[in-house]
Amino acid sequence: KTYPAQCSSLRKNGFVMLKSRPCKIVEMSTSKTGKHGHAKVHLVGIDIFTSKKHEDICPSTHNMDVPNVRRRDYQLCDTSDDGFLSLMDDGGEIRDDIRVPEGDLGKDIVEKAKDSDNQFLVTVLSAIGEEAAIAIKNMPK
Repeated sequence: KTYPAQCSSLRKNGFVMLKSRPCKIVEMSTSKTGKHGHAKVHLVGIDIFTSKKHEDICPSTHNMDVPNVRRRDYQLCDTSDDGFLSLMDDGGEIRDDIRVPEGDLGKDIVEKAKDSDNQFLVTVLSAIGEEAAIAIKNMPK
C-alpha cells in the first residue's frame, strides 16, 4: 500500500506518510548540513482524510513511506438515512460503503442527492485501505 521514497525527492503537493497517516505535503524546507551531519528536511502535511496537520523532520537521505493514493469519480445515486453514499462506478457497479463526509461537503452532497434534475460525480480518494469522499461536481451532460 506504500512505497519508499528518498526524503529529498519528495515535493510540495505530493503525498507522504507522516505519523503513519497519509498526508499531502503543504510545506517543506531543508536545513543546511551541520559540521558532521546530514541535511534535514522539515515536512508539514495535511491528512488527506481528517485534514489534521502533521509535521516531521527527517534526514534528506532517509527513506519515507509514500502512500499509493487513488482518485476515482463515482456517479452519485443517493444517500442513505444512516449516513452512507450510494455510488455507481463506470461499470454500473453500486457501492454503499462510503460515508457521507462531515461538514459543509457532506451537507452539499445530501442536498444534491435530492436534486433529481442534475447528476453529480463524487470524487473518492483511497489510500492505505481507507476511503473518503472529498469532492462533488456536476456531471457533464
